[in-house]
Amino acid sequence: MKKKFRFLAFIGIISLFMLAACGGGDNAEGGEGGESGGDEGASDVKFLSILTGGTQGTYYPLGGSFAEFISEETGIKTTAESSQASAANMTALADDTAEIAFVQTDIAYYANKGELMFDGQAIDNVSALGSLYPETIQLVTTEKSGIKSYDDLKGKKISVGAPGSGTYANAEQLLEIHGLTMDDIDAQNLDFGESTESLQSGQIDAAFITSGTPTGAVEGLNATTQVYIVPVEDAKADELIEKYPYYAKDTIPSGTYGLTEDVPTVSVGAMLVIQNDIPEDVVYDITKAIYENTDKITHAKGQLIKAEKGLEGIGIPVHEGAQKYFDEVNGN
Repeated sequence: MKKKFRFLAFIGIISLFMLAACGGGDNAEGGEGGESGGDEGASDVKFLSILTGGTQGTYYPLGGSFAEFISEETGIKTTAESSQASAANMTALADDTAEIAFVQTDIAYYANKGELMFDGQAIDNVSALGSLYPETIQLVTTEKSGIKSYDDLKGKKISVGAPGSGTYANAEQLLEIHGLTMDDIDAQNLDFGESTESLQSGQIDAAFITSGTPTGAVEGLNATTQVYIVPVEDAKADELIEKYPYYAKDTIPSGTYGLTEDVPTVSVGAMLVIQNDIPEDVVYDITKAIYENTDKITHAKGQLIKAEKGLEGIGIPVHEGAQKYFDEVNGN
């Protein structure tokens, strides 16, 4: 009797193990639970955050449009967040506090290589999603300031952006090409909105602003004060580009900010970056959502954002999902 009882108990235990194993197999190979667990697709990504820049720059309104496109086309709830822009955005993605960000092409390069403000701290978990448009370096002042050239900046209060920011790096390099350093000016670390407000009130004399034109903060200044943009002469632009090849010659056209003639200057590029661990199919859908809805962008820079130019000027690795989209666009 005892032997029979033990035998039946043993059979029962074996049966329980078999049922558990079958249940686990069903969950891994079929049904909603197993499907979502084994699929690293869009269903696993529910929220995305796009870091932009200050609310009066160009990144912020474009980020709002991109967030809307992604939400509508992919079903992933996406929000645009204001931030301290390029350098801070790269750090935020490295720290896993956001997924997508606007950044200047030069800053993305520094981060990837561990140079300048990222010296010894290369960021290797971020890749390119796509290039956007030229980021014009604008040395903004007012007609009443009397500043007409870089030589006039000596001893003046000049906003150069936050230390470590893209604007700060651009200011430092342009000053260098013109034979100046930060020590030759009274450097002020202000954002775009603070810069134009301080220009209007006379608290500063000029401000470096790296942003797509027209920039909202500068347009706001022009509504109350006659704006003057200090030009970068052709020979100085050539010298800058020879030393820092990620720059390009640019022009602020007549009519912008009430200007009566074209102003020569230089630019870097604006681009989007994304965390490497976002799945390929999700990044493909995000890239497609952005670049196939550019006709809906109301900001003037929307006209310059084109899928066929999505890989231009990028100096860091491209996410495989974005690469797949651009290969299709370009017939590769």
